[in-house]
Amino acid sequence: MAEKEQLIADIMGAQHRLQDLIAEDQADPLFSSHLTLSQLKILMLLSRHGNVPFGELAGLLGVGAAALSGMIDRLVVQDLVTRTEDLHDRRVRRIGLSRAGRELIGSIFNAGEAKMRALLSRLSAEELDRVAQAILLLVKVADEEWGGRGGGSGQA
Repeated sequence: MAEKEQLIADIMGAQHRLQDLIAEDQADPLFSSHLTLSQLKILMLLSRHGNVPFGELAGLLGVGAAALSGMIDRLVVQDLVTRTEDLHDRRVRRIGLSRAGRELIGSIFNAGEAKMRALLSRLSAEELDRVAQAILLLVKVADEEWGGRGGGSGQA
């Protein structure tokens, strides 16, 4: 069992080192965006869930309406999100990404993909096969753990 724990620690350490190396790239659009972590979370959630009611977005973030309102105000001023009336209930405000917001979050996601593609392109076909097998194993167990639930129970 100690050997398995050491391998997990080695993998986690290598993953952290890879994240550190990737994060050191100051040309990454994330560094030039001047977004707070909360604002970035909002953009990422809107990217994933689309145009959502204000109350639903507050629930996804786990914040109150007053706190979210201020964050949304600042994102609207930056032209990263839009507020619109719900077509079926005018009392409901929907929050969505603006064109600039979609472009920004897309550039942040694409920068990570481009960096990973550049790293993978330096590996041999045999090394790529090993990486692919390892990733597929992780996807399999993640799907078993969290598939269709959108999150984990934390239990194995």
